[in-house]
Amino acid sequence: MHITNFEEVKASFAFSEPIQIRFSDIDGYLHVNNGIYFNYFEHARAMYLYKACNWDIMTIGTVVANVNIDYKRPIHFGDQVEAFVRCVKVGNSSFVLEQVIGGTTLQGEQVIFATAHTTMVAVDMKTMKPVPVPEDYVSKLKNATA
Repeated sequence: MHITNFEEVKASFAFSEPIQIRFSDIDGYLHVNNGIYFNYFEHARAMYLYKACNWDIMTIGTVVANVNIDYKRPIHFGDQVEAFVRCVKVGNSSFVLEQVIGGTTLQGEQVIFATAHTTMVAVDMKTMKPVPVPEDYVSKLKNATA
């Protein structure tokens, strides 16, 4: 990921989802606990597949094969946060999503809080075995990219 600023994120990602920071997300260091970032990325992925790709997870599900998160700076209660998602690669039964959590701090600075690359695998919901990504989803993933 070569994105360096939040303006670039907003200009290059077609899909975003607002993230509500809950008081319970805040840890003893008075910022969002690092484990909660995973939940934010997970929620954004689910909304991306549902809203941008119209994915029917009851027929062909998706499971996470790998997640790599780079933490850039802490999120504090009151920051305005948004998660961005786009597909950067589609394989036979897997696809890779690039994700960014960014937004505006309480001080008004626009920042990137974290970035992630997530490899997802399409699975048959009855057998939970990998299956090829259906062609209609491949085209939606590619069209919802930028």
